[in-house]
Amino acid sequence: MKQFASLLAITLAAIAMPAMAAEPTSQQNKMKTCNADAKTKNLAGDERKAFMKTCLSAKTEAATDGTSTQQNKMKTCNAEAKAKDLKGDERKAFMSSCLKG
Repeated sequence: MKQFASLLAITLAAIAMPAMAAEPTSQQNKMKTCNADAKTKNLAGDERKAFMKTCLSAKTEAATDGTSTQQNKMKTCNAEAKAKDLKGDERKAFMSSCLKG
């Protein structure tokens, strides 16, 4: 009887594991979103690496220093606008599109 119970437990665990593995983790979802954002912005090399670092750590920063994700996004967009030396209407249009996603 113990063998049957053990076999049943192993079988149930084997059935449940693929269902759990199919569900992406929040980190995997975050990676997917950040990759899509980097691709949309046509980032490459060190610029992409810096963006991905900021994007992937945004949730952690928000949790530790109390800032919201929107504030982190604003910081990132401001930094990009400054790096591109955008001013006036050009900066305003860039910030609008950047903050929307």
